[in-house]
Amino acid sequence: MINVLDQKILKALNRNARVSFRQLAKELKISPTTLHNRVKRLEDSGVLKGYIPLIDKESIGYHFTAIIGLRVKQERDIAVQEAISKFPQVGAVYEITGDWDLILICYFKGREELTHFLKKELPLTDIERVITHFVLKVVKEEKRIPVF
Repeated sequence: MINVLDQKILKALNRNARVSFRQLAKELKISPTTLHNRVKRLEDSGVLKGYIPLIDKESIGYHFTAIIGLRVKQERDIAVQEAISKFPQVGAVYEITGDWDLILICYFKGREELTHFLKKELPLTDIERVITHFVLKVVKEEKRIPVF
């Protein structure tokens, strides 16, 4: 599905998604039309899902990152996943194996916002148990997927 040229294109876009097609085509030694067609194919097939800015959370007021584990009533797991996914402070929802059913990565501006989320917004009747971890320090947080 993805060949060597596609990998080179993905690596280059991972480094800088704002690069012009003309400049990138020159770097890859292909025509701008070929590059455009390849990128379009990668987008249409769902390999390239979009282009987003990497925003520093703290600079826009999100000072708390919480990793929240949930144990959910099994008959309600899909409904809980759908409900939780709609909250803007929820950056990621992972269905996992082990003692917990879901792991959430959430961003909050303060403890009050986190408390409100945990006590008022979560569909608590469908959640059996919650565990919350505060992130003290981010050692690595890479949003780009490595392309080999």
